[in-house]
Amino acid sequence: MTFGLEKNGSEPSPMITKAVPIKLAVVVKGYPRLSETFIAQEILALQERGVDLAIWSLRHPTDGRRHALHDRITAPVHYLPEYLRDEPRRVLRALGRLLVRHPAGLARTALGWLRDLWRDRTANRGRRFGQALVLAAELPADVPFVYVHFLHTPASVGRYAAAIRGIGWGFSAHAKDIWTTPEWEKREKLADARFGVTCTAVGAAHLRGLAADPARIDLVYHGLDLGRFPAPPDRADALNRDGSAPTLAVEILSVGRLVEKKGYDRLLDALATLPDGLHWRLVHIGSGDLKHDLRAQADRLGLSDRIDWRGAQDQATVIEALRHADLFVLTSVVAGDGDRDGLPNVLMEAASQRLAILSTAVSAIPEFITDGTHGLLTDGTPPAIAAALERLATDPALRLRLGEAAHARLRAEFGMTAGIDRLVRRLEEAAA
Repeated sequence: MTFGLEKNGSEPSPMITKAVPIKLAVVVKGYPRLSETFIAQEILALQERGVDLAIWSLRHPTDGRRHALHDRITAPVHYLPEYLRDEPRRVLRALGRLLVRHPAGLARTALGWLRDLWRDRTANRGRRFGQALVLAAELPADVPFVYVHFLHTPASVGRYAAAIRGIGWGFSAHAKDIWTTPEWEKREKLADARFGVTCTAVGAAHLRGLAADPARIDLVYHGLDLGRFPAPPDRADALNRDGSAPTLAVEILSVGRLVEKKGYDRLLDALATLPDGLHWRLVHIGSGDLKHDLRAQADRLGLSDRIDWRGAQDQATVIEALRHADLFVLTSVVAGDGDRDGLPNVLMEAASQRLAILSTAVSAIPEFITDGTHGLLTDGTPPAIAAALERLATDPALRLRLGEAAHARLRAEFGMTAGIDRLVRRLEEAAA
């Protein structure tokens, strides 16, 4: 049973007047975030298309740095109460406004929320409703549509708020939110949302299989705004770096959060089995909950003096590292709770610099990389990773060929413009 907008049977007109900008509330889990350049890239592109948007964030920023990309986004940013106990007066004030201005929507949505709470008896479910009350009360009257990133917590907040206000909502789903949200919740959100987009074919197929109207779900790759990246370096000078001597050591780069689904424990096990005579160095950029565990594992394996843990960095620093490295590695796996990557943007960023890629055949990664053509894909086991690492490290010509092919595919099929065009059309129709 849904509790969304009451339908009047009419369809929105496909003819949208371009002179009137779309007004949107964009709901995100946290802003700004170093690990979510794909969201910032999209917001900037919508802003440059003339979309009138404001960002509503469920959490305050925790990263000590920010990308230059974020500085170009001029949309106002509003922070909802991260924990309701922190701003109880704001929550109560919102409730009072809604009781006066939207009593029917509030009552209907509260009943729907109670049904959800019965099936998900967590403090998080209560916090979502409290944040939705604030969003619904503080959202300007002339905003007709709520667009959320991630189908789990942000979609709950956006959905509740839209239902209270009697306006439409839609979502962009990515990875963890698709695979760890309960099926009952996904089905009901898909029934309520006016549209949904997701960034992988495997994710789109899964959501269409749950949707009463599969046509509401679009595949929209994030793609890459190549205008933000320099032309790739000339990698011909790396043709002699084959790891055969300390002066010819191969620099391996990985960029990713230190969490289970990135498979860094397996990468470390693989590195430990490489031949003694093969000279290499690993540079890692990123941080995460497993930081201390993985460094301890590297110590036990005797790898610490060959690994440079650089922590979280801004995108300019990441790009410079991509240009300097000989090989990019991302050993994604399916985590124990079902969490997994979608199509990591960092793979496209590596391809933008003609960097050879080694990854795993998980989720949507094969949608961008064909094994043996645009990079090498393994099954994610340490022996397979080690074999691929040794092959790429000792064969500079192969690295050059794979990097060229990945770069060509990126330019031909994974630019950002087509996806933004499709998303803007969906937003125009849904907000009409």
